[in-house]
Amino acid sequence: MTVLTNILVFLHVLGAAAIVGGWFATFKKPTVLPIQLWGAIAQLVTGLALVGILGATHEPVNYAKITVKLLIAIAVLVPAIIGYRKARANQSVPTGLAHAVGGMALVNIAVATIWS
Repeated sequence: MTVLTNILVFLHVLGAAAIVGGWFATFKKPTVLPIQLWGAIAQLVTGLALVGILGATHEPVNYAKITVKLLIAIAVLVPAIIGYRKARANQSVPTGLAHAVGGMALVNIAVATIWS
């Protein structure tokens, strides 16, 4: 189970890096890249899997923190989907929408690392 958990944590961190890295790469001309959408999906799926493993192994879970992180992950995924669809249709992606994807991902990283 430890190997699976480590792989999921790796993929979770990789998803965060994809979102924030894509945000930094397009900061001057904001848009939503496909890698950001995939990163947001990876964050949500691996995060839920990690919580499921914790629950299944009867490890203590900080449900308040997990709830906050889940809500933020949804607040990253929804604008990522909307922004990606606009970018794919060659429409302009609103600046606020593009920055919401990266900024909220950064907030989620802060919650994960600062909230003990």
